[in-house]
Amino acid sequence: MKYAFPPAGLPDQSESPEGTAVFTDAYAVLPAVTQRDIVTSYLPNWTGMRMWVLARPLSGFAETFSQYAVELSPGGGSDAPEIDEEAQSVVFVASGQIVLNIDGARHVLEAGGYAYIPPDTVWTIWNDGKTASQFHWIRKRYIGAEGVDVPEAFVTSDQAVAPTEMPDCDGVWATTRFVDPTDLRHDMHVNIVTFQPGGRIPFAETHVMEHGLYVLQGSADYLLNKDWVPVEAGDFMWLRAFCPQACIATGDQPFRYLLYKDVNRHMPL
Repeated sequence: MKYAFPPAGLPDQSESPEGTAVFTDAYAVLPAVTQRDIVTSYLPNWTGMRMWVLARPLSGFAETFSQYAVELSPGGGSDAPEIDEEAQSVVFVASGQIVLNIDGARHVLEAGGYAYIPPDTVWTIWNDGKTASQFHWIRKRYIGAEGVDVPEAFVTSDQAVAPTEMPDCDGVWATTRFVDPTDLRHDMHVNIVTFQPGGRIPFAETHVMEHGLYVLQGSADYLLNKDWVPVEAGDFMWLRAFCPQACIATGDQPFRYLLYKDVNRHMPL
């Protein structure tokens, strides 16, 4: 299984700068072609890394999460990757290999590897291999609830979790859920949604969750608010709460995306 990641580099000088990136009051689309060397960022306490910041909290837009695509050179990594004790993380490996140490437990993750890291956790991340490694990193401040424990760390993979078919769709729409939706310890879900060619969300979903969607594979026509937008592997979508959304998978391979949403908590007043 191949998982998309920013293409880096720079387009040739003969390319037109006109593109399909969109930023509206309801949603944003960052096509893969915009995720180039010139828009990378770097962090203190890291070695041999660069990253693309795909989403960050913005007042009046999506406010709960940040999402990075991180590339580690051989030998790159950090012994102090997270600076916010209240932040929880999900790491999803797109290519290469990373060594993740969580509270003293060592885990080796390859493409498709998935890790949940709770807040106030000691962890490190390194690339011990001879080639670059690439991973998606989603961060959200954890919101506790009275009588509800903080969830434990866990490591799994796309390959190890069987997708759950959605109702009344003959198997063309399925969700790989890494966390049980009824587990109220979790206040965010990061899942993989899969549509077979021609599969669709057959109504305009309109709900309170903010969304980050990174297209891992395939292509689709995606409804965002009132606009049908063609998207493909490597494109990123960022949706405000209540932004209507639907999709129709196109092409001849499955359409898959890594989905973030905030869940299971009262709305702050």
